[in-house]
Amino acid sequence: MAELRVNGTLHRIDAPGDMPLLWVLRDLLGLIGTKYGCGVAACGACTVLVGGVAVRSCQTPLEAVDGPVTTIEGLGQPGALHILQQEWIAHQVAQCGWCQSGQILQAASLLRQIPRPSDAEIDAAMAGNLCRCGTYPRIRAAIHAAAARLAAEGPAAGNADGGAP
Repeated sequence: MAELRVNGTLHRIDAPGDMPLLWVLRDLLGLIGTKYGCGVAACGACTVLVGGVAVRSCQTPLEAVDGPVTTIEGLGQPGALHILQQEWIAHQVAQCGWCQSGQILQAASLLRQIPRPSDAEIDAAMAGNLCRCGTYPRIRAAIHAAAARLAAEGPAAGNADGGAP
């Protein structure tokens, strides 16, 4: 039996230690915002935050999770979207939407590490998250806009759960 804090709630998980975090989240906890993409940590669709750092949940075994987990469902405050989610909408980033939860959580990890990233820093951080619709320029613009808002509004404007900005 493992204990796992997900989106601020402590869960007791009865699963083998080698079960991928992705399947714990989707199948055992019913948090289906985290998507299965490639299964080999190459596309980023399954990205979640563990202790505020982006990880590929399809290749992260339950026993390796060391810290609170934040999924797309837990990124915003209750009843409000996170600034990144708001900017994703404002910049019309999503098309098919499959990769977007992973993209947003990767961006949250980036902004936690580099509050005002350059284009090159955004491109480097987001390189492991694939978007088959090719919305990369919109993703970059949304990240810049979110970074500016977070700088202006302060850290309280983001969500502290799991270390997200």
